Amino acid sequence: MHTRDFTLSDRYNMTDGELFLTGLQALVRVPLEQSRRDARTGMRSAILISGYEGSPLAGYDLELNRQRELLDEQTIVFRPGVNEELAVNAVQGSQLASVSPNCEYDGVVGVWYGKAPGLDRASDALRHANLGGVAPNGGALVLVGDDSIAKSSTVPSSSETAMAELGLPILVPSDPQEVLDFGLHAIAMSRFSGLWVGMKLATNVVDGAATVRVDDTRVSVTMPSRVIDEIEYSHQVSSDFLQPNLARLEKSLMYERVELATRYVRTNEINRSIGDAQAKLGVITAGASFRDTLQALERIGISESDLGQSGIRILKLGAINPLDQDMVREFCDGLDEAVVIEEKRAFVELAVKDALYGVLGAPRVVGKRDEKARPLLRADSDLPPELLAEKLDQRIRAVIPQKVTELGLKDASRRPTRLTLPLLTRTPYFCSGCPHNRSTVVPEGSLVGAGIGCHALAKMMPEDRVGEIVALSQMGGEGASWVGMAPFVSNNHMFQNLGDGTFHHSGSLAIRAAVAAGVNITYKLLYNDAVAMTGGQSAIGKMSVPQIVQELLAEGVSRVVITTDDVKKYRKLRLPRSVNVLDRAELIPIQEELAATPGVTVLIHDQECATELRRKRKRGLVADPSTRAFINERLCEGCGDCGQKSNCMSVQPVETAFGRKTRIDQASCNKDYSCLDGDCPSFVAVEPGASSRKAKDDQSLPALPDPVLKINPEAFNVRITGVGGTGVVTVAQILSTAGALAGLHVRSLDQLGMAQKGGAVVSDLKFSTRPISGTNKLAEGDCDLYLGCDLLVAADKSNLTVASSQRTVSVISTAQVPTGSMILQPGTAFPSVASIRESIDATSRGNESVYADAREIAHREFGSDQLANMVLVGMAVQAGALPIPLESIEKAIELNGVAIAANLRAIRVGRMHVIEPTGSETAIPWAANSRMFGNATQLRDALTGLAGITEELKDRVGFLAADLADYHDVKYALSYVGFVSDTAAREARALGTTGPLTATAAESMFKLMAYKDEYETARHYLDPDFDRAVREQFGDDAIYRYKLHPPVLRAMGLKKKLSLGAWFKPMLHVLRRSRRLRGTRLDPFGYALVRKIERALIEEFAELTAEVLSLVSPESADQVAAILAMPQEIRGYEHIKLDSVAEYHRKVNQARDLLLAPGGTEVA
Repeated sequence: MHTRDFTLSDRYNMTDGELFLTGLQALVRVPLEQSRRDARTGMRSAILISGYEGSPLAGYDLELNRQRELLDEQTIVFRPGVNEELAVNAVQGSQLASVSPNCEYDGVVGVWYGKAPGLDRASDALRHANLGGVAPNGGALVLVGDDSIAKSSTVPSSSETAMAELGLPILVPSDPQEVLDFGLHAIAMSRFSGLWVGMKLATNVVDGAATVRVDDTRVSVTMPSRVIDEIEYSHQVSSDFLQPNLARLEKSLMYERVELATRYVRTNEINRSIGDAQAKLGVITAGASFRDTLQALERIGISESDLGQSGIRILKLGAINPLDQDMVREFCDGLDEAVVIEEKRAFVELAVKDALYGVLGAPRVVGKRDEKARPLLRADSDLPPELLAEKLDQRIRAVIPQKVTELGLKDASRRPTRLTLPLLTRTPYFCSGCPHNRSTVVPEGSLVGAGIGCHALAKMMPEDRVGEIVALSQMGGEGASWVGMAPFVSNNHMFQNLGDGTFHHSGSLAIRAAVAAGVNITYKLLYNDAVAMTGGQSAIGKMSVPQIVQELLAEGVSRVVITTDDVKKYRKLRLPRSVNVLDRAELIPIQEELAATPGVTVLIHDQECATELRRKRKRGLVADPSTRAFINERLCEGCGDCGQKSNCMSVQPVETAFGRKTRIDQASCNKDYSCLDGDCPSFVAVEPGASSRKAKDDQSLPALPDPVLKINPEAFNVRITGVGGTGVVTVAQILSTAGALAGLHVRSLDQLGMAQKGGAVVSDLKFSTRPISGTNKLAEGDCDLYLGCDLLVAADKSNLTVASSQRTVSVISTAQVPTGSMILQPGTAFPSVASIRESIDATSRGNESVYADAREIAHREFGSDQLANMVLVGMAVQAGALPIPLESIEKAIELNGVAIAANLRAIRVGRMHVIEPTGSETAIPWAANSRMFGNATQLRDALTGLAGITEELKDRVGFLAADLADYHDVKYALSYVGFVSDTAAREARALGTTGPLTATAAESMFKLMAYKDEYETARHYLDPDFDRAVREQFGDDAIYRYKLHPPVLRAMGLKKKLSLGAWFKPMLHVLRRSRRLRGTRLDPFGYALVRKIERALIEEFAELTAEVLSLVSPESADQVAAILAMPQEIRGYEHIKLDSVAEYHRKVNQARDLLLAPGGTEVA
């Protein structure tokens, strides 16, 4: 195995050698290669690239922009379009320029790009452009991205039918190598035929990567004869679509130009046949399906090298339109059956049948249906290798059954049974600090229209937050459905979300349509200054907010209002007097006002995209606020109000010795500060000090032994699973590059979907010392290393299917990263880690699996969890599950050029953890915690006389009682011990033993007795542990301010929290010393309604406990346990707590009635 040495710039500069390229990078290289080829022939050409971003081509424009210097050197003009159809017109202009007498170049190549919906939108422009044709010295390439399973689209797509109807020849690459080769062929074919030539680009091809060969002579173009009916035909580009020229253009489009395209395909061997010359079974396929077919045959037991004696041959179509009918007939000669494999509807299949119609001895053709018209290859979803293996196995056994025994083929119909768990799934969500967290909230009962953009994720959120979403339109159709709904429904108004990117693309026309229809609708124009869904591009032709306001008013909009997170920036801007600028805190009332305003109104919410703002801060383009939000976890009630206010993924639940609390994940926090808006007193604003925690240096790690390999280093497959935005794709790219540097052949696929928005991301990597013929996506049982960067995504059954109990080593991070639903709904718990491990171990070599909380390890070593994934890679290396030479991985990290030293150390930290595991993932050690309180032993001794109480329960009760002594006094704590003693005695009398019911009641009573009043707030802010936690995270010289909203001042009309600095600390000491006033007539805070209810709840629960324990039986023990646990769900402060208490009373009353009723069941 020979090693390779290359740099990242070689992707576009190397002219001879091997590279590791993604499909998207290959697309960027195509125009660069074309420019070099023209220059070598003495042609002084230029190239225009225009289009509109969209998955799977979402990053094409971003990568082109990164290579601006190279583009400029080679006279490649990149000019993105306002939308797809206008971009087609621009590319059409490149062909008209090629024949202009004023053209400054020998010719201009035009390249258009867009995803399938963009092709639909641009179809009329393309129809005109292709009819007018291409100049012989120009060329037009149409790049269409197809998302067949709607991974990151609203609808699935397959564009060959649409392209063919427009008269475009269609090339279908199967991997990055063919993207390069076919891209050059497409331009040459376009020049030769006079047609715009399309390339169908599947997601798996564009998002995939592979080792490719580049050299000046790899693509050798042979030009066939142009003579048709004894006349040499050369197309002359035209934009004259009037008769009689129109008739000539149509005729050439239908005949001469198609014939030339067919000749080009045949002469340059764009299609090829492989396999057994004596075959009776044929397979016809194209693009990514070709790779899937090879993988499927390999699963059955037929490798590419075995095809010559397999009884099977494959026609691999590089061009599916026009279909080379002569080649199809030659391929099918002697076959008994031809299976056409293609995703979605039949296209090639129909063309093959047309080619064979009337041919004597033609084979049977099956595809979407078999010979008896039964469904065979589905037309929906995709056709993964495991499904193809099953179907091909059926055809082999039917057509060439002798080969089953002769080749020892496997039975592909036997699929393994797998353990599956009902899990909380990882769904996409708004980013931390995302403007849509606030801007998509609507008044209760509102109808809402969704559209294309990040804001569409509101569809996955609770209706009481984002309204009833009744419509989801294509890009540019936002609100138009209300024009058709409004006359026929009783509702008289709808809100319509509209992104600023969509507004500039086509959405402004939808607003005009609504004005023309006279409907009552409020457009919420979400001005985020970036097309964030596709990579953060600026909208082409972007207008400022004042310019948009002027346009809207000119269109006839009845009222425009601006809301923003920064009202100050509008103070010096000139706006019409009728336009109000409000703080985002006023979103709900102003929406109610607009909903009552007749006609079309527009609310422009101006707040920058959080992801782009974060990038700008890192690059120093905008100021990075120093203030950090931090939560005093002892004061936190875990009520979820801060999550409700902010809807922010950085506001994360955490389990503590005192129950579920909330913590700010500082690594992902975008400093939006929405979480501070609630009434909770547990927040502080921190100014980090200069001495913030530093990562350890590498000298603290000893020399490490070489790992013992557990998987085959000659050929191995890796699946990496995780959450978008956490570096999973970066890890995949580093490992792929490392494999290429080590001389391995590599194929990879990043399955992103909505990964940019916190959704699941899966990266598949294949490594081999030999060329890899199959697909870049792993199939069932294909995985050697299963690297789980996120526990929930790793446990997803659709991802686990690639694992094998005989083959797979799992290396999994057990960090419990919350989902969006856990942020909004505090009652949603993370699934059991033990059960998830059981599920993963059942589908892998469980005794060799490695589990660790990589986030906690990274945070301990580096002060942040951002290197957690690289720690996990280090664990995989030392576990012997990643047989890429360590020096190649380190070289790849250096080539990546980001935080090199830290990433190298993270690898070593991960390796060290496998050798000497650190940390604990067991339950909270209450025995150890009990020693934190001076009175714990004394109070626990009060329980020693009780028989049947475990030492663990005594320890826990002692711990809680000690805290109550510090909360108020020892007498108060002993009353708690007395309650536990009475409860234990009652449980023992009723059930003969003391245990779960007493433990549950003890937890609930502690929560009720330790209610958080003003004295308790003071105690927890004076707690040395709180001060230590702040300084450990932000430095010894950190400064913090308490964010408080005292009930007394709130009742007097104070709307916002006070920000109180160190000067307020003496007041906290006064409050702390005054705690024994709690509940007395001298307690100034005790007369508030919430305090009266808190005190009453203690006595209520004591009575409730006695009552239900008098009724308990072995059969009703679970019901009683549920009742006794109910106080633990009372959470929050002030009105939130009062609402929680009301819900508690409702549930208790219902549960008590059910307990008393014969045959009672669980509480709803």
